[in-house]
Amino acid sequence: MFETIEEDIRLNFDNAKKTLLNLKKIGKIDNDFPYDIFMELLEHKNRDVRIEAIKNLGKYGGDYIEESLIQHFYTETDSLVKRECISSLGRQRNYQRVTFFTSVLQDKDPKIVLQAIRALLVFKNDEFVKNELLQIKEHPNEMIKEVIEIEFKEKRKKNIHHHSFVNPKLKNIIVNGDVIDTLKLLDEESIHLTFTSPPYYNARDYSFYSSYQEYLEFLRSVFKETHRVTKNGRFLIVNTSPVIVPRVSRKHSSKRYPIPFDIHNFLMQDGWEFIDDIIWKKPETSVKNRIGGFIQHRKPLGYKPNCTTEYIMVYRKKTHDLLDWNIKQYDKDIVERSKVHEKFETSNVWSIDPTFDKIHSAVFPKELCDRVIKYYSYVDDLVFDPFGGSGTFAESALNLNRSFFSTEINKDYFFRIKEKLSKYNINKKFFTLKEFQKWMQQEN
Repeated sequence: MFETIEEDIRLNFDNAKKTLLNLKKIGKIDNDFPYDIFMELLEHKNRDVRIEAIKNLGKYGGDYIEESLIQHFYTETDSLVKRECISSLGRQRNYQRVTFFTSVLQDKDPKIVLQAIRALLVFKNDEFVKNELLQIKEHPNEMIKEVIEIEFKEKRKKNIHHHSFVNPKLKNIIVNGDVIDTLKLLDEESIHLTFTSPPYYNARDYSFYSSYQEYLEFLRSVFKETHRVTKNGRFLIVNTSPVIVPRVSRKHSSKRYPIPFDIHNFLMQDGWEFIDDIIWKKPETSVKNRIGGFIQHRKPLGYKPNCTTEYIMVYRKKTHDLLDWNIKQYDKDIVERSKVHEKFETSNVWSIDPTFDKIHSAVFPKELCDRVIKYYSYVDDLVFDPFGGSGTFAESALNLNRSFFSTEINKDYFFRIKEKLSKYNINKKFFTLKEFQKWMQQEN
């Protein structure tokens, strides 16, 4: 069979399509079969043909074949073909090629470096190989850095409590006080899920900051502390949108602040891994009209669309443990009870009507809270909102068999939450910061 294929390849050497079909027909190769045709195909003008030729050469083994692949790596210009050279060599598991693989670690193409790392990991217990790989642990490419971190990670400090554990002192608590001061009273890895909508920057009557920078630094401090108290590999979900601060007079223009994008930058720096961007779509009739002027004059440069969307940005506490690890920490009964059996949203655009409250001017819709809790936590988990607002998130948590922990600095909102949750016949507590501090100091 092989002789027939070889003959057909030679007859149709310049026909890339036919040559590829023939090359892919070849299965296992005995070392007795001549490899000359594959060597010739290394010079073929078609990249995919060269790749298939290299794959077949890799089935042989032996010094001559391996040295030929190394030589071709250095003369080849296409990244994909070069990576196949490394892959075919790596499958030989020949320690004599370690020097070649380690030299490739200095390549400028991160994909080529990653392929060399895969080949070297076969020998990662060898001291020389280990030292060579550890030398690139601060590589500028984030994927390379992560691979090295995972392969040579230090054992994570074991939490004294099981992953699903919830401190009884934190169950169904609302604290009327500063969120950062409150979080400092919590142990590491106390919270399973955080969902919040930070206060608007000077765009509502309940938040005032001397500068946008001060506002961002405040939020960064909150999310750094949230990171500390979040359990390994669990989620932070932030609802934000750009805000418009009205103009001072007709001589000035209003200013729009890109809050979601500025927050994203520091979250990524501070140990959160970006997972998803979900768009909350609201009816156009529910938002402020910005397009009115353009409707009248139709003049270019004056177009300002009505803002009907907000961002639901999904982050995960950076970890080397896969999501499966998190799931396996729960009993089968909890996993089964937590499954989302009803209809669920399949896209990242969630059409949800906004909600209004007699006290709070920016309220989470119940449906939004329900989705986040169901999709990102398990029954009996502890879920957290650092800016408790009107308490909708806490109420959703109770309805979905989770425990809540929340902070809210505004007294009016704090009492609104107390009023909203009064109908629930469960053990819940409402503390000032000092009261909460005393509560946490008490022995169980």
